[in-house]
Amino acid sequence: QVQLVESGGGLVQPGGSLRLSCAASRSIFRINAMGWYRQGPGNQRELVALITRDGSTNYAGSVKGRFTISRDNAKNTVYLQMNSLKSEDTAVYYCTADLSWGQGTQVTVSS
Repeated sequence: QVQLVESGGGLVQPGGSLRLSCAASRSIFRINAMGWYRQGPGNQRELVALITRDGSTNYAGSVKGRFTISRDNAKNTVYLQMNSLKSEDTAVYYCTADLSWGQGTQVTVSS
């Protein structure tokens, strides 16, 4: 199994931006799908974005046009660029790959 470590969360004002990183413990070159999920207060964990080995992406409707997922195979890292953040984006964000999950990073959007 691959170990995943998220970073980049924090407190940001509405309309602001954050970039989350997910560092893998081994090469991600052969991992097909990698993704970001989130779980807000009182909510179930939900898909935010997925990226496949060939670079194809898929987004939740609520983040489409604001978030961008990318992967750097050379650095074994997946990123989530989040722009135009809203209060409803407040959640713990989790990275997933190869049936493994990271520990999560808190994103809080508040004025």
